[in-house]
Amino acid sequence: MQVLPRCVPDSSRLAHCRTALKHSVTPATWRRALEVHPVDATIAPAIRVGAATALVLVLGGLLGHGNLAGLGALGALTAAFGRYEPYPQLARKAGFVGIALVVYVAAGALLGAAGWAVWWQIALMSVAAGAAAWLLTAFRIAGPGPVILIFAATAAVGYARNFSDVGPAVAAVAGGVVVGWLAVMTPYFFLPLGPARLAVARALAAVSELGRECEGETLTLARRAVDRAWEVLAHTGRRQDAHVRQLSALLADAETVVERWTSDRDCATLHTLAEYESELRKVKRRSVLPGVEGPDRDLPAPGRFLPDGMRRLRSRDAAVTAARIAVAALLAGCFCLTVELEHPLWASMGAMAAMQGMTFSQTVQRGIQRLTGNLAGAVLAAALIAAALGYWQTVVVIVVLQTATELVVIRNYGFASVVITPMALLLTGLGSAVTPGIAVSRVIDTLVGVVIGVIVSAVAISRTDDHHVSRSSA
Repeated sequence: MQVLPRCVPDSSRLAHCRTALKHSVTPATWRRALEVHPVDATIAPAIRVGAATALVLVLGGLLGHGNLAGLGALGALTAAFGRYEPYPQLARKAGFVGIALVVYVAAGALLGAAGWAVWWQIALMSVAAGAAAWLLTAFRIAGPGPVILIFAATAAVGYARNFSDVGPAVAAVAGGVVVGWLAVMTPYFFLPLGPARLAVARALAAVSELGRECEGETLTLARRAVDRAWEVLAHTGRRQDAHVRQLSALLADAETVVERWTSDRDCATLHTLAEYESELRKVKRRSVLPGVEGPDRDLPAPGRFLPDGMRRLRSRDAAVTAARIAVAALLAGCFCLTVELEHPLWASMGAMAAMQGMTFSQTVQRGIQRLTGNLAGAVLAAALIAAALGYWQTVVVIVVLQTATELVVIRNYGFASVVITPMALLLTGLGSAVTPGIAVSRVIDTLVGVVIGVIVSAVAISRTDDHHVSRSSA
């Protein structure tokens, strides 16, 4: 067997990195970053998050603690995690995020009260960023991502001037967490099977697409939707419920159609299943589905949240991803501090937010979306700050912006960034005075973070990650 010299794999890796960097600046990549994705069922989650944010900010104002209301509102963002999860699973995931938010705010407040140098703050926050990404990835918690934990910790650093400020900061975020958790769990008492009905409806919609397109990708998407629906049903906690059995029957028929589609295109069953989709999307506690009888087959065993998450924490991929994020956050923060930019921790968050993609192609798209969204959002933020709104007017604007964020974030993260930027800066202004110039700092720091995040991702790219190559050549 011929042994290849070491320079061959090194040069091959270097070429892979160069290809990745070239992909990040191609016009096609930037066009894809602006694509709008179709979504459904966004109104109810957006209203829940908006209502939780509003309640916390109103209570903060009425109690005379407007300076702490921003931290409370960040705690209320617990309601933004775990969207579409079955309620038993949602209770665990939202609770986990809530506990993490309290811990991160407590650590940030202690760091601020201790008065450590900014270099130390950047280093510790970078490690915390990697840890946050590691945790949320391992426990498969979807939502705004680990950047919320770092944003909350950074806000606590800025709030706490001495150790007497630590308690109020923790109390404020803990109160917001409770409100956010209750906001996402309250629908359980009215629509306990809502997530299950939606998951099955989505599976039926994906399967019905087989009658329109015969591509392999359509079949793959249908299989994923069916598998996801089985997972949701497994976590409903209502295995003996008659309506759950009907949902299982529909899903079993859909699964059969998918598995046999390449050899037996059962269009009749496909048409019948599609007729049930609209009924399942109606906001009902339950409904009778005529002609659907529950199957004898058992639902799959539900996963175990804590044991499964702890096992995935030992995954090498999760650890490597966390390390990349920590390094990028550290480099971005240190660069901004070296060139004497005003908010180096914002650059760290920019790098972290950009690197939440699963592949390099997703990382680049998210970076482009965050950067372009911040540019537009900074203009809006500067105008709102210059208007010198009072507390209650600011509360109204923040709630509207937060609700808008939840409505558009799945469609395109760039559109969400347009409203996230002014919302974040207005929340910052609740705890300290800000000027319109802060919007410029936000854009510059975000630019630094995104660029460094993309470069680190390209340098550390896995050789098996070639999604950007296929997309570029498409």
